[in-house]
Amino acid sequence: MPKAVALYSGGLDSTLAVIAMMKQGVEVTAITFMNHFGCDISDRSSCSKDPFAASLKFGFKVKLAHLSGKFLNIIINPKYGHGKNMNPCMDCRILMLREAREFMDMTGADFLITGEVLGQRPMSQRRDCFPRIDREAGVSGLVVRPLSGKLLPVTIPEEKGLISRKLMHDINGRTRKPQMSLAEEWGLTEYPAPAGGCLLTEPNYSHRLRDLLEHSKDPGYREINFLRVGRHFRFSSRCKIVVGRNKSENSAIRSLAGHDDVILDVEGYGSPTTVVLGEGTDEAFALAASICARYSDAKHLPRVTVAVWQGVDKHHVTAEPASDAVINAFRIEKKRHREEVLNSQPA
Repeated sequence: MPKAVALYSGGLDSTLAVIAMMKQGVEVTAITFMNHFGCDISDRSSCSKDPFAASLKFGFKVKLAHLSGKFLNIIINPKYGHGKNMNPCMDCRILMLREAREFMDMTGADFLITGEVLGQRPMSQRRDCFPRIDREAGVSGLVVRPLSGKLLPVTIPEEKGLISRKLMHDINGRTRKPQMSLAEEWGLTEYPAPAGGCLLTEPNYSHRLRDLLEHSKDPGYREINFLRVGRHFRFSSRCKIVVGRNKSENSAIRSLAGHDDVILDVEGYGSPTTVVLGEGTDEAFALAASICARYSDAKHLPRVTVAVWQGVDKHHVTAEPASDAVINAFRIEKKRHREEVLNSQPA
């Protein structure tokens, strides 16, 4: 029986690619590469309800592997550049295929599978990109893309007779109707919506990441994980303030905060959890208290008492809720151009 390793995100396309090969009698082991910028598989609101339910239903194994610092390196300095935001799509694909090749060789598999669709993504899924990516990753001829296989050059496993080209598909472009039709035909009922996934394609997240990299050449993963939550304010090159937007983010901030971090909230009112990261000063703590008051339910008061925690030590300060001018001056967010704002208004 032929064996293959599949790049698997848990999304519709990668799942269909696995099933398509299994229908040809291929034994598939799927590998999911995790990084700090993809959807969080522990958070069912950010991915599918259960991204690996299909593996249980259709009977294939899923291995998890973390790309760790290797992925951060290609974000900082991608050979093939970024997409519209901070997404290094070409370099990302090359890295994953390289890692998958190592796993393929280690397990004695014959070839690799991806759920890529010709013409679906402008940066990495063009006809001219596939050979370049495969060559750079050292996997030329070994990558089968079953959803568009009939439209692409013949691969080594086809030449060897391990799989049949006739049983592959000719999906092309950005529409998902052919994939949804296949899913219905094959009994694949649960899969995530196409939106979401890579945080590096999101403008605001990318703006925060750029800010972090500008002020920290070697950021820690705690700093990177903080980028997922809250409103972010830059006080100085060595100090940032993060403010929760809801109960879930408040909990996340507390879990990410270290013992020495300063945490603020407004007791007795609905309040965001606020943390000061880096080298805080008295001025930074005063600003954090003012911002915390501004986003609390006590924001209508002229002065607000804010609790300040550092470890088990606690004291209180009085702060005036921050004005819109202060918020806009310190907040890290992608500002919309005037033309974008005008174009978004109803006619």
